[in-house]
Amino acid sequence: MRVLFAGTPAVAVPSLDRIADEPGLDLVGVLTRPDAPIGRKRVLTPSPVAARAEELGLPLVKASRITPEVTHQLAAFAPDVAAIVAFGGIVPREALGVPAHGWINLHFSLLPAWRGAAPVQHALIHGDDVVGASTFLLEEGLDTGPVYGTMAMTAAADATAGTLLAELAQSGAGLLVTTLAGIDAGTLAAHPQEGEPTYAPKLTLDDGRIDWSQPAVAIQRRARGVTPEPGAWTLLDGQRFKLEPPRHRPDVTGLEPGRLVWNGSSLLVGTATHALELVRVQPAGKKMMGAADWARGAGMPEGMRFE
Repeated sequence: MRVLFAGTPAVAVPSLDRIADEPGLDLVGVLTRPDAPIGRKRVLTPSPVAARAEELGLPLVKASRITPEVTHQLAAFAPDVAAIVAFGGIVPREALGVPAHGWINLHFSLLPAWRGAAPVQHALIHGDDVVGASTFLLEEGLDTGPVYGTMAMTAAADATAGTLLAELAQSGAGLLVTTLAGIDAGTLAAHPQEGEPTYAPKLTLDDGRIDWSQPAVAIQRRARGVTPEPGAWTLLDGQRFKLEPPRHRPDVTGLEPGRLVWNGSSLLVGTATHALELVRVQPAGKKMMGAADWARGAGMPEGMRFE
């Protein structure tokens, strides 16, 4: 079966590799987004999928939008099916009809839960214990197509969006290849999604701001869900202060929300319930560092608090 692959970030690379290695699947071309400026020096850099496709010697199409011209380029590959993983753009109706078996999307949620751009992030923020991935037939609606297959796993208590996406990228790649093989063999059918959908829009910088008046559980979930991007942060003396997910300290209660306490070994902050212990922090203009190292250097004057 001739397969066109579409994807952009690092989480799509395991699927690209699995398809390239799978007997019976002929990877005929790759669609990805154009090179983008990266880092402080804004160096124009190929996407992770583009870099891997070049290593594999695959024909490559770079486009931010699937225009009629791009659709013509994709049709020239004569794909039987298109596999898409986090491409980052809409597939228009004209392009949906290019492969005979359509576009099969690997989405990192158990649909219809968390349709949208940031499913893993929202699942962690909302405290989902079970997460997973789905393969479905792409259509014009937002992640609304019928589902071919799913895989589920329990999220580790300390999982961040970054670590969980890395796990799902690996296991989801296997699900995608199994789905493509089943479609090719004619043994797999898609079924309509069942249940009430929830939505996972792309996170903004504001989604990373910590509200210390919330319970500790909610704060830690949010910090895990926004790590590594857009990152958890708060204000200290009017400046943005970044932090990695803190640890629960249920043994410490009674601290006013946002108030910082340094006990000589641990840096604690109050919430609506019990305290949280900061692990790694990044003050404005500095690099990420151990919270204890920062506390020793800051002197921790009485009454210091996050806003």
